[in-house]
Order: sequence, then C-alpha cells, then structure tokens
Amino acid sequence: MAKQEKAVSAVTIDKGFGDQPIHPKEFSMHPTHRESHLIERIGWLRAAVLGANDGIISTASLVVGVAAAATRPSEVLVAGVAGLVAGAMSMAAGEYVSVSSQADTEKADLARERRELADQPEAELHELTAIYVARGLEPSLARQVAEQMTAKDVFAAHSRDELGLSEHVVARPIQAALTSALTFTVGATVPLAIAMLAPEKSTAIVVSAGSLLCLAGLGALGARMGGARMFTPTLRATFWGAFALAATAAIGALVGHKV
Repeated sequence: MAKQEKAVSAVTIDKGFGDQPIHPKEFSMHPTHRESHLIERIGWLRAAVLGANDGIISTASLVVGVAAAATRPSEVLVAGVAGLVAGAMSMAAGEYVSVSSQADTEKADLARERRELADQPEAELHELTAIYVARGLEPSLARQVAEQMTAKDVFAAHSRDELGLSEHVVARPIQAALTSALTFTVGATVPLAIAMLAPEKSTAIVVSAGSLLCLAGLGALGARMGGARMFTPTLRATFWGAFALAATAAIGALVGHKV
C-alpha cells in the first residue's frame, strides 16, 4: 500500500497556481473538451468570399460599362452572360493553378523534411528544441518537450512546429477551384438578374445600387463566418466595389461616345 501511494505521488503534477497537486485520475474524470476553431474554415472561406466578391464586382462592372455605351438591352445581357461564364472558368482555373503551386511547394518541403529526419535525426532534434526555446521554454524543458514530441510522431511535430503546416491550412486545389467557380457564378447571377428586371433607362444605376448592397452583405457575412467584426470588412467590400463600378461606367461612357 505504501509503495502504491509513493508511486502515485511521484506522478502528481503541479497546477501552476498554488501548491496543490493534481492527481492523474482527475484528468480521466473530466469529460473530453472539444473546441471548434474558425481557422478550420480558412481554406474554403477565402475561396468562397473571393469568388462571390469577384462575381458581383466583375459582372456588375461589365453590365454597367456596357449599359453606359450600348443602345440595346440585349447587348447588356449578352455581355453579362459571357462575363459570367468566362469569369467562372477563369476563377476555377486560376485557383487550381495557384493553389496547386502552393501544394507542390508544401509537398517538396515535407519530402525534404522526411529526408533530413532520416539522415540527421539528432540535428533535427536540436532544431526542434531551439524552436521551443524561442517560444519561451527553458532549454531543459524544451529538450524534454522535443524528445516527447519526437517519440510520439516526429514528422508531425516538425511539420507543424518547424514548417507551420497543419491540416487546417494545407493547400487543397480542387476544393479551392470548385468553391471559387461556384461562388463566382452565384455572385455574378445577382447583377444579371437585376439588369433583367431593371428599367432600360436606369439599368446602370439600379445594377450599381443592388450590387453594392450585395457586396455589403457579402462583407458582413464573410466577417461573421470568420468570427471578425463586421464593420471594416463591410466597408472594405463596398468601397472597392463602388470604385470598380464607377471606373468601369466612366470608361464605358467614354468609349461609347468615341465609338
């Protein structure tokens, strides 16, 4: 009995506040604590906001620019539909190529890390220790942490702490491409629908006003889903949307009069 009590006391852990130790059994008595962090959404949320924002701005700008120079409503709609299709395909291709490049870089870094772990395990252990020291741990404790992390999953430890790669931020080209194309199409449909319903003589004004309202809503929605404050993202989306619409309308009117 005395040996058992001695063994238990040897593995008690200081709470870090006060002198009362934590008995190991206390950990198993608490229910599993699960957290859902918003960083998990960063991959598809970025592509979704970019696609929808680009869909609204580019198509609305195209419609407004053509409306400022066109003489028939059909010309505006043809230009808008063409912009929707071209934009969606461009977004999908651009996202896939760019995110694939990121994924290729990540794979190359991971492959190099695997080789270094196989060829120079002790040097990699020192490197991991130095990372933990830089984060504020005492050298001796940092060495212990590095050794335990290495014993558990050395590759995962170096991927996360040395390269900064985790499952939440890893590049996903297909997800980014599909998300961007889909959200671009949804966003581009808004100014097109407004243009179809707007009076012929006020198409540019109605499309601009409706699109700016949608951009404001998109900025607020993106901020909400990302856990950020709404004012700045909403203002940012609206301001740059208004700038793009005004510039395109001015150029369309200028070119229309010249031609």
